[in-house]
Amino acid sequence: MFLRIYSGILLLGLSVSHVFADNKISSNQFNPAISVILNGSYTQFTNDPDNYSISGFALAEETGPGEEGFSLGESELNISANVDDLFYGHITVALTPENSVEVEEAYFETLGLGDGLTIKGGRFFSGIGYLNQHHAHSWDFVDQPLAYKAMLGGQLSDDGLQVRWLAPTDTYLEFGIEGLRGDGFPAGNAANDGKGTMTVFTHIGGDINQSQSWSAGLSFISAEADARETGSPAETFTGDSEMLILDIIWKWAPEGNIKQENLKLQAEYFSRDEEGLYAGNNYDASQSGYYLQAVYQFKPKWRVGLRYDALSADDPGVAFAGTALDTLGHDPERWSAMIDWSRSEFSRLRLQYNIDDSNPDQDSQFYVQYTMSLGAHGAHRY
Repeated sequence: MFLRIYSGILLLGLSVSHVFADNKISSNQFNPAISVILNGSYTQFTNDPDNYSISGFALAEETGPGEEGFSLGESELNISANVDDLFYGHITVALTPENSVEVEEAYFETLGLGDGLTIKGGRFFSGIGYLNQHHAHSWDFVDQPLAYKAMLGGQLSDDGLQVRWLAPTDTYLEFGIEGLRGDGFPAGNAANDGKGTMTVFTHIGGDINQSQSWSAGLSFISAEADARETGSPAETFTGDSEMLILDIIWKWAPEGNIKQENLKLQAEYFSRDEEGLYAGNNYDASQSGYYLQAVYQFKPKWRVGLRYDALSADDPGVAFAGTALDTLGHDPERWSAMIDWSRSEFSRLRLQYNIDDSNPDQDSQFYVQYTMSLGAHGAHRY
């Protein structure tokens, strides 16, 4: 009796396996890849991080240099898998030092629509710019460039729908468009009935030769803010925000072998116009910023990096004296230097030092950071 039951189960399993094989689908494609990213630091600043500001810019929450001293940092739980032969699903849950849980990303993405078309829906990092799509553990520095902090509140992440098209060309050429809810900075409070942000972007790139490759991108963001808050006590902005981002990347590795030696040069330029009502006054001004950085792996496991940030904002006038938009006659800038060591692709230790002139009171910032990856984790973006 037992043998007959076992034989039946075995035959059923073989039949199911044949069905999947005929459709060229492996059953383990549907097993979730689960990973945890541990990210912690020790920091020391000459200025109080609670008083952090960037002259001339209204900031989102949590865009400062971080907590001083020992900190667990923001760890991540990642789960992803093919849903079936047409859809892929991914979720990233952030575990904060305050013991709270935040959904950083939770989206589906289509598979095999054909003609280079991909659709993504849910909560995700926008495809604008270059660094915006990268999770914190894959950054080359502990913190983000000033332009990302000042103009995107760190990173543009929101609920919505994204459509991308990859052109059938030898050179990599991608176009994308997104409709977003409008909760993510520089929008706020889901204006326009939950359709507060629209983005369009294009990326192009390819190989120069066996040792060199490049990519470039152009992005546009149109956002509506409805009582977007800054600081405490809160100053609010209601109006329109339009932003243009240009990014360019160049990578070099001898004969394409990145394990021994490689160099990456990276730059992005931001230009933003905002018009509306800020703190009860009519506001119409432009802001811009950029960063340049170089990261050089001079031997296996060891890298050094140098970054320069700069921002500029129009003087909005005497009506905004004492507010976050008061430039104080100062153009923010910052120098950063780092060195890191990676025992493997799953572990990294980093030292970083910033000379931060985000406001007239210069701040020296020192970081010691660890990043550890547990479990299956997909490859990082270019």
